[in-house]
Amino acid sequence: MIKDEAVINKIKKRIRINQKEYSYFSITSLEENGIGHISKLPYSIKVLLESAIRNYDGVNVTMEHIKKLANWGMDNAPNEEVPFKPTRILLHDTTGLPTLVDLAAMRESIKRIGGNVSDVNPSIPVDLVVDHSLTVDYFGTPDSMKLNEKLNFERNLERFRFLRWAQKSFDNFNVIPPATGIMHQINMELLSSVAFIKEESGNLMIYPDSLVGTDSHTTMVNGMGIVAWGVGGIEAEAAMLGQPVYFVIPEVVGFKFVGQLPEGTTSTDLALTVTSLLRSKGVVGKYVEFFGPGIKSMSVADRATIANMAPEYGATMGLFPVDQETLDYLKIIGRSKEQISLIESYYKTQGMFMTDESPQPIYSDIIELDLSLITPCLAGPKRPQDKVELTKMKEEYNKIIRSSISEGGFALTEEDLTKTTKVNHQDGETSIIKNGSVVLAAITSCTNTSNPNVLITAGLVAKKAVERGLMKQPYVKTSLTPGSRVVTDYLEESGLLTYLEKLGFHIAGYGCATCIGNSGPLPQEVNDAVSENDLVVAGVLSGNRNFEGRIHPQIKANYLASPPLVIAYAIAGTVDIDLFKEPIGFDQFNKPVYLRELWPSSQEIQKILSYAVSPELFQKRYQNVTSSNEEWNSIQVSEGDLYDWDEKSTYIQEPPFLKEMTEQPSNIVNIEGARTLAMLGHSVTTDHLSPSGAIKADSASGLFLQQKGVGINDFNSYPSRRGNHEVMVRAALANLRIRNQLVPGYEGGMTKYFPTGEILSMYDASMKYREDRTPLFILAGKEYGTGSSRDWAAKGPYLLGVKVVLAESFERIHRSNLVGMGILPLQFLEGQNVRSLGITGDESFETIGLNDSIKPGKTIKIKAIKPDKSSFEFDVKLRLDNVVEIEYYRNSGIMQSVVRRMVKSKSLLK
Repeated sequence: MIKDEAVINKIKKRIRINQKEYSYFSITSLEENGIGHISKLPYSIKVLLESAIRNYDGVNVTMEHIKKLANWGMDNAPNEEVPFKPTRILLHDTTGLPTLVDLAAMRESIKRIGGNVSDVNPSIPVDLVVDHSLTVDYFGTPDSMKLNEKLNFERNLERFRFLRWAQKSFDNFNVIPPATGIMHQINMELLSSVAFIKEESGNLMIYPDSLVGTDSHTTMVNGMGIVAWGVGGIEAEAAMLGQPVYFVIPEVVGFKFVGQLPEGTTSTDLALTVTSLLRSKGVVGKYVEFFGPGIKSMSVADRATIANMAPEYGATMGLFPVDQETLDYLKIIGRSKEQISLIESYYKTQGMFMTDESPQPIYSDIIELDLSLITPCLAGPKRPQDKVELTKMKEEYNKIIRSSISEGGFALTEEDLTKTTKVNHQDGETSIIKNGSVVLAAITSCTNTSNPNVLITAGLVAKKAVERGLMKQPYVKTSLTPGSRVVTDYLEESGLLTYLEKLGFHIAGYGCATCIGNSGPLPQEVNDAVSENDLVVAGVLSGNRNFEGRIHPQIKANYLASPPLVIAYAIAGTVDIDLFKEPIGFDQFNKPVYLRELWPSSQEIQKILSYAVSPELFQKRYQNVTSSNEEWNSIQVSEGDLYDWDEKSTYIQEPPFLKEMTEQPSNIVNIEGARTLAMLGHSVTTDHLSPSGAIKADSASGLFLQQKGVGINDFNSYPSRRGNHEVMVRAALANLRIRNQLVPGYEGGMTKYFPTGEILSMYDASMKYREDRTPLFILAGKEYGTGSSRDWAAKGPYLLGVKVVLAESFERIHRSNLVGMGILPLQFLEGQNVRSLGITGDESFETIGLNDSIKPGKTIKIKAIKPDKSSFEFDVKLRLDNVVEIEYYRNSGIMQSVVRRMVKSKSLLK
């Protein structure tokens, strides 16, 4: 131990930059001391290594952990685990609010035990951006944004009041108020420092900026060289309270770009291509690092578009190392010369700055992509990795619309495809809607609204379309929700916002909006036409997610596309079109207009970028960002370390997770007499598992709210009510598109209650099982829990009484969230599944081998007992992947573990 500390002290160095002296831990000095092969490490591993050295304490972070990272790719197998302490944490309001509610509940637990409630505070900087509340109720008018923001405050005042209390009550916690922008773009433009400075005992310490965020797309900041990835809100809580985030040492895949993008293609086309390629390659749980001569032609905004999609291609993150382009971007967003010089000097000193002369790191594998081969494309209609070449869009649409449900299609007959319906619009216009009609076109999401290149392209397409007399189709709901107010500034500066507005793309607000399902209602006449005729209509959005039921409950086919293609489809009004060969519309002289005629050249785009996007825009916009929203500042909140819970509140309630927590954890024991609540297929997403979107009046949550006196118009969305477990549990596993194989023929959150054979909602059945004291299983296929890092995808099943999820494979974040809630993730052995084992779902289950001596990743047995009392056994893999997760499971979750550890460390237990 003393020898290890001596090594750490020996590699602590000092560096003088801009007439100031900084302390830092020199990772290159490790190699000089005979530890590791630092010069050959991937850049991402170097950052993790620096963090391990700096946070060495001999307990949570040991020299063994440091050596594992320093010898990455040499001495250690990829299954070994190491801790990571990020520099900071990023939250948004819908995942951040329940996280803060949990922290407030922890204070209550500490109070009940008799401790100091003020001990519960974030130990590292935490920023929360209010960006997930906005819904696009109003669109297509100059006052859309004002009206939507007004509704946002009216609906969410109670939530915002809690966040304001948290802002005042918790140390190390900052809130970026509503109507500012999307968290990931704000993270890049404002919050990220690249190199972090902290004063310690009168000395300045410099180290890499790094973070974890409670959103999958935290990876967007990888585009500017910052190591970051998404975690569940439950993991974030632990990190806030000083606990390391544990992860398995990853494989790092090198992705080499060569060539340049051809004229007429966008970074969105590239991102969708990379997503499809890497998803098929298989990089789940791995890091991807991009390099090669091709990245020189990519701006940080282009890189961020690709990095943003890491959850869609399955990687933990997709890093573009810090290089000259990073420094150029920092200059564009108005960072000082001193800060840029500091970053350059530090990263070069550490061997973390990528140049043409830098040695190529050792990678687990290398993929190469020639940028000149990229073509315009979309992705959909149900998954972001399903790339569709624009030239084949019409052909692929006609194929998928006829394909069976099991093949990912919509199973329409030729007769269905001939259906049309006339729509009488409120303004007196009439139109015809049919299958394939685009009823929603949204320039939305962090992925693309952060990129000036594609937004200027969209603006130029709009300008040329308007000049040719084209308009959007009257049944298309259009919206523009920028990632920051700077976007509005440069669209106004360029003069292009006017043309976007003429096509209906008025700014509807600043937030994630359509991409997270807050698309708002379709016009009533369109909604009725779609519902009454059961049409498969389409949405086209510049987002990153298009899973079933996510974008809008009435829109079954959703395609991801670049902002200019969103405009094109709004004008065409259908996805049943070949935009390469068929006209997008007809001008005032009835002449056909083709998309190629509207598409701007790269020279046109660059000309506008050169004068419209300037450092002054960023500096001015962010000068007083935390205090500029007067409505936010005027919210009155209670003072004190404990939150004043209101029993009548339908938004914020003290959660039940810690109320019955004992001073000591129970022993790990076998689970007996369990029944199956749901038997699900492959690619079950957190959208299927977690309540999302609008709350229907006849749903269990809707009925509950009405009983509490809430009017239907005031329901708001499920994400906005994540602070109330009573609302959320009633909608867990109740997505309209979930298909429970226990009840064939049903779609939605229904199941069979086996003791009586009744078909009930998941919630009603689970309450009956609770009365019987029956533990519950969920059985699933591959990629269980893909999608956003929603902690309620784990909290909901926990409150339903689910004790075990047995799947063929898990998405990384969701598996961790299950453990964090005390739900046991088990995995079928390779080649085995529900079908191969003959499981029908009507069995009862017992675990064999669960006890206090279980080890990470070992196998245990499951005994399945059929209704006729015959039984069979099979082995499964325990997906508690490290000793820390076993501790969490023993304590029934992360929150319980942290509270017990905190109390024990303060010697409060008697």
